[in-house]
Amino acid sequence: MAERSDRAPAQWRRPFLRWLDGVEAGWAVPLLIGCFVAIWTLYLVVAYAGGGLHPDTLEAWTLGRNFEWGYHKHPPLSGWVVAAWTAIFPSTDWSLQLMAMANAGLALVFVDRIARQFVTGHKRVLVLLLLMLTPAYQFHAQRFNANAVLLATWPLATWCFLRAFETRAASWAAAAGCTMALAMLGKYYSIFLVASFAFAALAHPARRAYFTSASPWISTVVGLAALSPHIHWLATTGASTFVYALVHAGSYAAMSLGEAKNFVLGLAAAMSVPAVLWMFIAGTRLQQFPADFAAMSPGLRLLFYVTIGTIMLPVSTSLVMGTDLPSLWALQGLFLFPVLVVCGASYPIERFYTVNLTVITAGVALAAVLVAAPIHAAYRNGHGYEEGREFYAEAASKLTREWRELTDKPLGIVSGDDPLAFAMAFYGSDHPHHERAFDYQRSLGSLQRSLDRGWAALCFRGQDYCNRWMHWVSARAGYVVRREFTVQASLAGRPGVTRQVIVLIAPPRLTEAVPESVADDFSASRRTLD
Repeated sequence: MAERSDRAPAQWRRPFLRWLDGVEAGWAVPLLIGCFVAIWTLYLVVAYAGGGLHPDTLEAWTLGRNFEWGYHKHPPLSGWVVAAWTAIFPSTDWSLQLMAMANAGLALVFVDRIARQFVTGHKRVLVLLLLMLTPAYQFHAQRFNANAVLLATWPLATWCFLRAFETRAASWAAAAGCTMALAMLGKYYSIFLVASFAFAALAHPARRAYFTSASPWISTVVGLAALSPHIHWLATTGASTFVYALVHAGSYAAMSLGEAKNFVLGLAAAMSVPAVLWMFIAGTRLQQFPADFAAMSPGLRLLFYVTIGTIMLPVSTSLVMGTDLPSLWALQGLFLFPVLVVCGASYPIERFYTVNLTVITAGVALAAVLVAAPIHAAYRNGHGYEEGREFYAEAASKLTREWRELTDKPLGIVSGDDPLAFAMAFYGSDHPHHERAFDYQRSLGSLQRSLDRGWAALCFRGQDYCNRWMHWVSARAGYVVRREFTVQASLAGRPGVTRQVIVLIAPPRLTEAVPESVADDFSASRRTLD
């Protein structure tokens, strides 16, 4: 049936076939990726119409406001990306949603660069379509953070390593070193990718030729040079990113075994839909898999060893060190499986299947935008998000009004519950700078300096850890005003869930005296808190 369809296609298939004719001409793949980015950005705009950005995205925006070679929780790449994006585009919800999907689209571009090393024509499109049906490039990507930024850096580094291994050219070796460093600047989890490159090179039959060349040593020197500013930052700032990473270590052996099992099962679940679809496409030709595996090209064999490394190295580390191992930490490596399966198939794939898969992928995307997104927005308006993101913009607006009642100077520093503070920095008209509350404001002196410059903090009512910290601040900080207000979600004019927000406000106290009316308000607030 597939062969007959390719010889005499139905009328509705002909535009798709003309599009597939443009793969090697160079316009078909960019068109596919551009449509993917556009439609899933629209999904995010509709689905989160009543809610703010994810706290992780707001955190990346907040960090990127100040260029540093490292930040307190993660290496700096996610913050740099947001800073570069907002230097061109506005700091709005739709802009950062577009950025998240553009990052996913760029990841697919680099995956295509790998696939075209082994196949031509519509087989390249098959690789991308199978990946588009995983949750990594839409739902995982929209939560732009240190994990999502690896979606693009991992295939880029893999492509450069593949070229460096095959050509042993100094330019590709330097590129491999730079891109490996870039992946490490995204998240330290990328050490497993770098180690997988070393494992793959050692396991490959051409290892002698590679290691006796200058290529691996150029990659090492260039990579360490590219990382040296961050290493210097670690050495001079107390290596807080390592401290944060070690929080995930120390599990019991039984717990680590469960983490490893769930890690593998999670990755299998993420690839289940593409796997089932590939079984339909390959059909009885799946019987050729052992022969195709034995006849795998040297480049694909190298990628196979990389794939093994990216799975086995995290699992073995988790079992030995007792670390957490969520499968979402490894979603950026899923691209390796479709590349191996599709590019490793020795038999031709009829364009009939590629057209069908295109229609399925487009149908899923359209259903998400037209059906799932409005339902999601309506549901969240009535039931809310765990992190309270549907209240972010209104909480920022109300705190700004409270601030304006006490002073005409802009709010400089915001603290409290991190997601709420990130939201205040992003949505507040003064765009105050975020200051971490619980780890860095246990010193009264440092807290007082913040208060003197103009400071506010927010917590949701019921957040015991945050409310206790507020009591600690109010008991020691001198003049602070406590306020409480209600925020309510809204979607297209329809009211939704409500929640209480507690704020502390300290107007700037530089050289001017505090107005008497404000001092009275301070005193009343202090009595309430006491």
